[in-house]
Amino acid sequence: MLRNSYSKSQLECGTDEAGRGCLAGPVVAAAVILPKRFKNKNLNDSKIVTGKNRDELRLIIEKKAVCYGVAHVDNHKIDEINILNASFLAMHHSIDLLSSTPEHILVDGNRFKTYKDIPHLCVVKGDGKYLNIAAASILAKTYRDEYMKKIDLEYPMYNWKKNKGYPTKEHRAAIAKYGTTKYHRQTFKLLPDQLKLEL
Repeated sequence: MLRNSYSKSQLECGTDEAGRGCLAGPVVAAAVILPKRFKNKNLNDSKIVTGKNRDELRLIIEKKAVCYGVAHVDNHKIDEINILNASFLAMHHSIDLLSSTPEHILVDGNRFKTYKDIPHLCVVKGDGKYLNIAAASILAKTYRDEYMKKIDLEYPMYNWKKNKGYPTKEHRAAIAKYGTTKYHRQTFKLLPDQLKLEL
């Protein structure tokens, strides 16, 4: 059973990102402050929730949250500052968008850059332990998937509506065949070495 929050006395937000391991598109982060007594038996890590349930949960979170923020950092910025720093930046931007300033931040993962001297706690696999991080993971994932479906219309040959920019065999084969786009992360290993040698 996921816990509502880590800090019982403070206004706490959970934050998480989606798209860190992708070859194309932005990294998207969300920050969510939930009501103290919020409960939902379906809310969990976005990776183990079905697509249909994610979409339903997004509507519930947006309606019931005290406040939330969602921020994109594009592939050009990722190439400029690296994916780890881009993930921190996206999380910071998502917290910037909260209408209430949190007194404590719960972060999914094991690393974070301090935000405005607000105390934070990094929790490995936190999206499966705390509801506020799980809520952030749902928003980050659904907003990013929505964006990838939109840019799929521009470049349908990469099938981003299905693979969401992740390094699937199909995505890499399309890069080998058609080259890269303005959405690809040029600092990432877009093709495995053996595929490059065959070309």
